Amino acid sequence: MRTEALIVVAVGSALGGVARYGLSGVVDRSIGETFPWGTLVVNVTGSLLIGLFAAVTGPDGRILVSPVTRQFWIPGIFGGFTTFSAFSLQTLSLAQEGEWLRAGTNIGLTLVLCLVGVWAGAALGAWVNR
Repeated sequence: MRTEALIVVAVGSALGGVARYGLSGVVDRSIGETFPWGTLVVNVTGSLLIGLFAAVTGPDGRILVSPVTRQFWIPGIFGGFTTFSAFSLQTLSLAQEGEWLRAGTNIGLTLVLCLVGVWAGAALGAWVNR
């Protein structure tokens, strides 16, 4: 792996992680922490944004960017921003506490809404590319 790619992915991941921490905290403080709403919002938002960016900057996209720029954004920013590992840990904690309905709801909402998010982002990107 090239040094340049490692640097841009590392910087992007750091920025994405800070954005994740900030947005998740705002959502949790606004709605409450009895359900991992902050993580859900981050994952859905990240799914939408990665779908949009990948479509708009892909081979058939309207915006031409360098491979390094795509690395900065896709595995860097969006990889650092989305929180699937946090989702997994929070779902496990809910299950271990016997909160099976909340754990199942978190799994279902995350799966469906993130897939809808990535589809919507890709559709929006296809529309932008017209």
